[in-house]
Amino acid sequence: MTTSISEKFAQVKSENRMAFMPFITAGDPDLETTADVLKELAAQGVDLVEVGFPYSDPIADGPVIQASYTRALNNKFHVHDLFETLKSLSADETVQLPPLVAMVSYAIIFRYGAEKFLQEAAGAGFSGLIVPDLPGDEASDFAEQVKSSNLDLVQLVSPLTPEGRTRRIVQTASGFIYCISVAGTTGVRDELPPELTAHLESLRELTDLPLAVGFGISNPEHVNTLRGKADGFIIGSAIVKQFAAFSDENQKREDVIARIGEYAGQMAAATRG
Repeated sequence: MTTSISEKFAQVKSENRMAFMPFITAGDPDLETTADVLKELAAQGVDLVEVGFPYSDPIADGPVIQASYTRALNNKFHVHDLFETLKSLSADETVQLPPLVAMVSYAIIFRYGAEKFLQEAAGAGFSGLIVPDLPGDEASDFAEQVKSSNLDLVQLVSPLTPEGRTRRIVQTASGFIYCISVAGTTGVRDELPPELTAHLESLRELTDLPLAVGFGISNPEHVNTLRGKADGFIIGSAIVKQFAAFSDENQKREDVIARIGEYAGQMAAATRG
């Protein structure tokens, strides 16, 4: 199945560079801002965007993203409202959004109703899902549901995942593999671990899917470390921490969005060397 995610990675590969995927939290501080940030990221040339669905008990997220989820939930975030916002945004012919990937707890999908969630997610413009609390090697049934909705199910693999389990995980994956760079939670780090190279090399032997690295990436030096080893990278905390400024009365909303866009533009440029 050819999807917008696989097409994007093929395009990026043809340009001899890596894909850049920023992470943002939906509804932090509100959905209007989410839409405006997505437009700014698209204008800066990011390749994909990971959209986090706020959840009260997040999996593997560090304090920055946890705080962002809390702000969104306190402001009455609702899944249906996000879908409606994104449908309106997709209908705007002046906006060309990159492929959107939902980072969403299976508890949210289950409560919403899996069939309904997948149908509405696809209709809202999502191209794939990352479901961190669904065991990757037990996801075959859900993977078929996702595939029938013309979506990709991106799977997570950490450096501590045993090879046998990794083999089962990649069999249910599509779009790309989310390669967790370190054992632990999300957050900005000074350096990427030296064992990451071996982790990526072992995954290359098990799957032809693109490999995108997340957890700890925050600057062009990290991108240079990954060049020739990964197909893409994901930045979360380094971007999400800037969203706290929306709550500062001394900060203008448009200035915060501009700063997020400037940072994203710098990282997008880093993919081109």
